[in-house]
Amino acid sequence: MEERELAERSIRGDAEAFVQLMELHKVSLYRTAYAFLKSEHAAVEAVQEVTVRAFRNIRRLKEPSYARTWLTRIMINYCQDELKNARREPVTDRMPESIGHTGDDFLIIEEALHSLPGASRRLIHLKYFEDMKIKEIAKIEKIPEGTVKSRLHKSLRTLRDFINGKGGHTDD
Repeated sequence: MEERELAERSIRGDAEAFVQLMELHKVSLYRTAYAFLKSEHAAVEAVQEVTVRAFRNIRRLKEPSYARTWLTRIMINYCQDELKNARREPVTDRMPESIGHTGDDFLIIEEALHSLPGASRRLIHLKYFEDMKIKEIAKIEKIPEGTVKSRLHKSLRTLRDFINGKGGHTDD
């Protein structure tokens, strides 16, 4: 069954379809939570909490084809609330090593991502780690698609400069 049909059935109150919809997106939601919260335990907890919130509010999903975007927005809001409550700055620059980045390359990429402001890290995460489309990112971030494109372009240039040794931080 495809995502849109699962979302439509979930909106109509089909709990089994909702479970299947969440199963379809749980890895993506976990990675997003981990990127913000930097803790496996906190990420699992976030997925559980977002599942409950989504189940309670599934009838508010206006466009079934945007179920992933809707769930991701709920996750981002939850993570930002958690970070605000913990009085920490939101960070989206860290991914579990099990996702495929290992060794020196992972450390360089992680350091380069850390050099970006939080909003830029979030855009990079959604586009390249979650493989979201510009349109979906624009909807999640509530900014125009052109703004997403220009910010991604600028962020990628900053990352490239950092990795090539032209930018980055100094040890003053």
